[in-house]
Amino acid sequence: MGQDWRTASRASAEIAQQPDQVSEALVQVYAARAFNWRGVFGVHTWIATKLEKADHYIVHQVIGWRAWQGAKVVVSEREIPDRLWYGQRPELIFELRGDAAQAVIPKIYQAVEVYPYPLDYVLWPGPNSNTFTAHVARAVPELNVDLPPTAIGKDYLPAGLWARAPSGTGYQLSLFGLLGVLAARTEGVELNLLGLSFGVDPFGPAIKLPGLGRVGFDLGGSAKASGS
Repeated sequence: MGQDWRTASRASAEIAQQPDQVSEALVQVYAARAFNWRGVFGVHTWIATKLEKADHYIVHQVIGWRAWQGAKVVVSEREIPDRLWYGQRPELIFELRGDAAQAVIPKIYQAVEVYPYPLDYVLWPGPNSNTFTAHVARAVPELNVDLPPTAIGKDYLPAGLWARAPSGTGYQLSLFGLLGVLAARTEGVELNLLGLSFGVDPFGPAIKLPGLGRVGFDLGGSAKASGS
């Protein structure tokens, strides 16, 4: 709380391999707690891509404060893929490697280009950075991404009230990201109430709670929470 964004760390979390150490293509999706007080409730998500034999990653994300400057909020640039989000350590929530990654990277670029809110950002209920990541995931179902329940804005549907789940393994109904329901093989069942997600993943098994994120259970009955 009360951090200064100008001095908050943006160093690598040392999760991703250096591009000169891996020749195969990579697609990675990250989530990190949002900056300052926003992190109590939600996360910021982004996508990193590296083509086969490329010497750099491209990071695709929506950056909200660019809207206040009248600039496009969608940014695709050469960047460190696993940088701390202003002091908050990211979690790698999805990775695709090799030929499969190489095949979907052009689809990711295309989805980024047609994102319907390139100039708009609304912290709650969307469109925001998580709306963007969910949009790309829906457009590229090969990603099969299970965005965390703390990714507020993922349920804001650009295409109307009905859409595929971000994982591409089910469907969801959502009223402007404020009220809705999702059922999918990857995500399980989620209820969206005022932008906050409650859910259960019967295959995890896990429950999903606002703020806390995913709370999984091992066979012994102990619980383990994942903030993103």
